[in-house]
Amino acid sequence: MNRNKPTITAQQMEKKDFSWRFWFTLPLYPYSERRTIRQEVVRDTVWTFDQLQGILYVIVPIRMTVVKLAEGGLLVYAPVAPTRECIQLVNELVAEHGDVKYIILPTISGLEHKIFIGPFARYFPQSQVFITPNQWSFPLNLPLSWLGLPEKRTQILPEDSSKAPFGEEFEYAILSPINLGLGWFGEVAFFHKRSQTLLVTDTIVSIPENPPPILLLDPYPLLFHARDNAFEILADTHTNRRKGWQRISLFAMYFRPSVLADIKWGEVLKNALKAPDRSRKAYFGLFPFQWQPNWQQSFERLRGNGRLLVAPVLQTLILNRAPHQTITWANRVASWDFHRIIPCHFDAPITVQPYQFRHAFTFLEKQPDFGLFSSSSYPLPGEDFQLMMEIDTALNKTRLVPPAQNKI
Repeated sequence: MNRNKPTITAQQMEKKDFSWRFWFTLPLYPYSERRTIRQEVVRDTVWTFDQLQGILYVIVPIRMTVVKLAEGGLLVYAPVAPTRECIQLVNELVAEHGDVKYIILPTISGLEHKIFIGPFARYFPQSQVFITPNQWSFPLNLPLSWLGLPEKRTQILPEDSSKAPFGEEFEYAILSPINLGLGWFGEVAFFHKRSQTLLVTDTIVSIPENPPPILLLDPYPLLFHARDNAFEILADTHTNRRKGWQRISLFAMYFRPSVLADIKWGEVLKNALKAPDRSRKAYFGLFPFQWQPNWQQSFERLRGNGRLLVAPVLQTLILNRAPHQTITWANRVASWDFHRIIPCHFDAPITVQPYQFRHAFTFLEKQPDFGLFSSSSYPLPGEDFQLMMEIDTALNKTRLVPPAQNKI
C-alpha cells in the first residue's frame, strides 16, 4: 500500500464531474465548473439539460434538448458543455432509449452553442452531426474540421427538411443568414411532430418570475444582485433570490436598463473600501449598481406575464436588418401545430400556441395584426432601448454593419 498516494475526496470527485477544461475558449461564468440539471419534459420522449453562462454574475440558463426517435435512439439539439456529469446524464438515456444518432448545431452565430458541439460529438462517435448552413468564424473563416467538428461525420442541414434522415419526425425552418457586416446571424427552428414541441435557439425567450432551478444550485449571484448597496449582506431567502433574478433579467435583456441610476466610480471605489466583504468572490467589494425605486415595474413590463419575447438586442441590432426574411421564417414556423416551445435560454418549456410565436415578431411590421394576442398591455419601454440604439447609431457611422431596413 502506498501511504504517500494522495487521497481523492468526495468533494474533489464531485468537482471533477462538473469540470469543463476548455472554458478558456469562451471565458464565461461559471468558467471551469458547470453543473447540469436534466428535466423530463415529455415522458420518455423529450428532455432538457440546463447549464449556466454569464458575465459579472449576470447569469442565465443555456439549454440542450434531447428527443427520443420513434425508431429508437436520440437526437440532440444545441449541445452544452460535455462535462462528466452531463455525459453521464445523457448515457442514462442512451442505456434506456438507444444511441445518440444525430447532433444538431442550430446556429451560425451563437458562439456559446458552437464551441460545445465538437467536444460533445467526440463522446458519441456513432452519431452524425448536422450543422446550419453558412457557418463562419472570425477573424478567419476556418474549415469546419479546424473548429473541432468531426470531418467525416459532419453534414450541412438540407434546405428541405424532408431530405434529412430524421425528416419523417421533424420539420425544420432555416432563418436565412442575415448579413451583419463582419458575419452573419441565422438559426434553425426544429418541430418534433409527435410531441408537438418546437425547439428554438436564441430568437425567442420567455422570462420567468422566479429564478430557474439551475441558478438555485449556487444562489450567490442572485444574492449579489439583490443587494441595494455594497454594504448590504442579505439572508438567503426566496424573496431575495427572486429579487436578484429579476434584476439579472433586466441586465441580460437591456444591458443598461433605464431604472439603473447613475453612480460615480469614485463613490464605487470609496464604498468598496468600507464593504464588509472585499473578497475576490465579491469583486473586492465593488458594486457599481444603484436601482431606482420603480425597477420592479420595469421587470414586470419586460416579462409581460411570461409572454414570448424577442430579446431587445435582436430587435434593435439584428433581425431589423432583414425584416422580410424574418417574417417569412416566423410565418412558416407558426404554420406548425406545436403546443410548447423549448428555447435555449431563460424559461422552458413554455406552453403556447403558434399564433403567440408569430405575434412576437410584430415589432418588424408597420401595421401588425395583433389578432387574439395583443402586446398593448405589455409594451417595452423605449427608454430601456437607449443603450442599444446608441450602439446601433455607432455601428451605422462605421458602416461595418448594414443599416436597419424599413418595417414591412
